[in-house]
Amino acid sequence: MRPLQTTRAALLGAVALTAWIGLQPQAQAQTADQCSHRGQLDTQYCDENKDLVADIPKDPKKWRDPSTLVWAYTPVEDPAIYANVFKPFTDFLEKCVSKKIVYYPVQSNSAEIEAMRSGRLHFAGFSTGPTGFAVNLAGAVPFAAKGRGDEVQGYNLLAIVKASSPFNAVADLKGKRVAHTSPSSNSGNLAPRVLFPELGLKPEDDYKPLMSGGHDKSTLGVASGDYDMAPVASDVFDRMIIRGTVKKEDFRILYKSPVFPTSSFAYAHDLKPELAEKLKACFYQFRFTPEMQKEFNGDDRFLPITYQKDWAVVRDVAEKTGTPYNKNAYDAEAKREADAAAKKALEQQQQAAPKQ
Repeated sequence: MRPLQTTRAALLGAVALTAWIGLQPQAQAQTADQCSHRGQLDTQYCDENKDLVADIPKDPKKWRDPSTLVWAYTPVEDPAIYANVFKPFTDFLEKCVSKKIVYYPVQSNSAEIEAMRSGRLHFAGFSTGPTGFAVNLAGAVPFAAKGRGDEVQGYNLLAIVKASSPFNAVADLKGKRVAHTSPSSNSGNLAPRVLFPELGLKPEDDYKPLMSGGHDKSTLGVASGDYDMAPVASDVFDRMIIRGTVKKEDFRILYKSPVFPTSSFAYAHDLKPELAEKLKACFYQFRFTPEMQKEFNGDDRFLPITYQKDWAVVRDVAEKTGTPYNKNAYDAEAKREADAAAKKALEQQQQAAPKQ
């Protein structure tokens, strides 16, 4: 996409997101149903079995069984990359589910969550941090994660610096240029706010996080010298090395966190039960092509997970950073993301404008 097109897309996304946030109270009032228990779910969802995800609507007339299923994968990197990466899987699903499957590239975590909430996405892969917002605000029901054999694979937060830099410990980055990815990202923003202070570096006090917009952008920014350090997801970092986008020897890793769960795959809570079960079965049946295994660090299949169990550590990080997965926290984070996107779009527009 050319700079001007990127600018327009970012501006439109920011405007649409801001408008969506402003309309939420009215939308919630119109869709709220009687419910004995919701937990942290938005008012249009119910969790009477207390498994932390939205129950299917009680009225079968509200169940959806579309002839075409639309899905997306988390925009942790350039969304266009994954249209080709997932094509063998998309083709398999069409035959397995017996429905047309359309892959829809989204430009931000907020856009992906809004798309499922509004009914435009029927299933999706959400990155680790935004999964909680997708569950509570979009009715997403996580059911699978990438893995190999019978083991779900995770990833680590890596604090990376340029190999030639003078930094030897995370605490050395006080007052330096440190890139975070996006507000809702687990390893790119939330986890560093919990883990870095234990290493002698407190975000906001010792440095002001610079939002790069993605793990790949943070990595490239460190390589180019735009940032002194960045917390990034190890799986994204490894994929960039495998593709040849960056060279491993150009970086040093100052810190490696404990393992976090990787991206979740979730379906919309209001899919017809038979369709949801068929979709799950097809996910578990599929085996990654050699190209997909290379892209996803050796993962070769999708394995069952539950949000209640497998995302407990992620929810704990969110709570400790004061960013619980509820509407108030999301509105604040989404607005910051929209403002940052609009600011970046304007900067790109100014750079692309012909000089007088």
